[in-house]
Amino acid sequence: MTKKPTWQELLNIPNILTYFRFLFIPVFIWQYLHENYWLAGLALGLSALTDLLDGKIARKFDMITEIGILLDPVADKLTEAAVLLCLALRFPLLWAVLAICLCKEGFMAVAGAVMLRRKKKLGGAMWFGKVCTTVFYLVTLVLTFWPSVPGMLANSLIAICGGMMLFTLAGYVVVYIHMAKNPRTGSFDSVKSVKEQ
Repeated sequence: MTKKPTWQELLNIPNILTYFRFLFIPVFIWQYLHENYWLAGLALGLSALTDLLDGKIARKFDMITEIGILLDPVADKLTEAAVLLCLALRFPLLWAVLAICLCKEGFMAVAGAVMLRRKKKLGGAMWFGKVCTTVFYLVTLVLTFWPSVPGMLANSLIAICGGMMLFTLAGYVVVYIHMAKNPRTGSFDSVKSVKEQ
């Protein structure tokens, strides 16, 4: 049974940064749809910064909490969906990237649920997942701040973003297959034993 989070856990610095990421989502949508692109870009940039800082602070100062582990990926997914939906109104090729994103997240959700039933879970984001997030923010920041970017450059950036998402999806497919085939990989017992060493 998961224990109820304390106020100290709910209001630690990493979790507060995560809450701000939720707040930046409607700010970005509102500003972008009203063509205030610099303000929308600022909101997206601050969201990216808080995404970078919350994990680093949580690990460095031992502030990792169950509520943070739950909310952080939710904030990531909602941010990605909102940004892609808004930008796709101006850059239609992003609808394909959104479809790839939905496939990736759908696979992660299903595979993660299957592994949890086997008492296994992924220890954290893989390196290619972190690279994918970085590429996503860089590309979407360029497209937000520079709405009149030439079509060929915009499509090239979008293709890089979509390609990185496909690569990340393939990487996680390999990781989950490996977890499924190897009894100890990712199991709660093996994770616990490593932490106790």
